[in-house]
Amino acid sequence: MGLQVEGAARERVAGLLGRLLEAEGMPRLLLLIEALYVLADSNQLQSLSSMGFKHNCPDGEHERVNLIYEYSLQHFKRPIQLEEIARVASISPNSFCRFFKSRTRKTYSRFLIEIRVGHACKLLIENNLSIKQVCYESGFNNFTSFYKYFKLITGKSPLGYQREFIATPTEKLVRVVKRRKCRA
Repeated sequence: MGLQVEGAARERVAGLLGRLLEAEGMPRLLLLIEALYVLADSNQLQSLSSMGFKHNCPDGEHERVNLIYEYSLQHFKRPIQLEEIARVASISPNSFCRFFKSRTRKTYSRFLIEIRVGHACKLLIENNLSIKQVCYESGFNNFTSFYKYFKLITGKSPLGYQREFIATPTEKLVRVVKRRKCRA
């Protein structure tokens, strides 16, 4: 799903991960556990995608919501029509909209956009594709809507998101490598 860590927790986790690169054996494991503890204790975390959305279902409806969820994850790269997803849920299109919103507290189109943006975040982090390629690989039909929804959900432009994610770990890795060279 991915987390963005802010504030003091970000600096503390970054320091722990930097030390973790140099450690071996049990100290390395302890540093990892400490970093996970800092994350678990922090209230300055932001989810980067909706891959684990919560739904509020009465008994017996979990399976229907899970079918919708799984189908959406398998087919988000192409347009999914309302009639199509309503058939997956075995209800009418009008009933589907009410059903989905009452169980997930968001519209289906918003849910699908969040899945697409989450996938775009993953592709941007991998840094193997251009931003336009990421746009189309994530199921968006045009760059304008991709940019608009990406910024709305993440608070950053796609390029800004990629630069921020890639620059920070690289800079820290360079510092670790320089420290190793100084010790040798």
